[in-house]
Amino acid sequence: MFSSEEKKAYMQAAFDQANLAKEQEEVPIGAVVVGPDGEIIGRGYNHRELDQDAVAHAEILAIREACQKLGSWRLIDCSLFVTLEPCAMCAGAIINSRIKTVYFAALDPKAGAAGSVVDLFSVEKFNHHPQVIRGLYREQGAQLLKDFFREIREKQKAAKKAAENCQTD
Repeated sequence: MFSSEEKKAYMQAAFDQANLAKEQEEVPIGAVVVGPDGEIIGRGYNHRELDQDAVAHAEILAIREACQKLGSWRLIDCSLFVTLEPCAMCAGAIINSRIKTVYFAALDPKAGAAGSVVDLFSVEKFNHHPQVIRGLYREQGAQLLKDFFREIREKQKAAKKAAENCQTD
């Protein structure tokens, strides 16, 4: 297990990835995979809009990088830190890659597959069940998303108002 300081550092690394997404106007979700020796071996942030790729989620990209670094699809004894509860697709990738522990910040009441909507990690028929630590830095994760979507709504309102002003001129 990690100390509270280590967990804080790894989750901060995931938030750093989320902020990279936000800078590129992607939904700010970030993830890191920590190897058995405590080194970050995979990093990822959402690239769905940038790549126009439905599977370019932070977790998938971090898992892919970690697999490449280890030279194996099995991430046994690795941990994933992510700023938002994994969706069903990402939960499937976590199960398939054999990640030992998943730490996530904000709950996702619309698509969360680690307990909010469904809990794929507890399905008995699956051959792997990672340990899940829910809500690590929950408030920070939720606030990052709230701020992002509020900024988008404000930009949309401003654009709509500007368009209306142009039509009346």
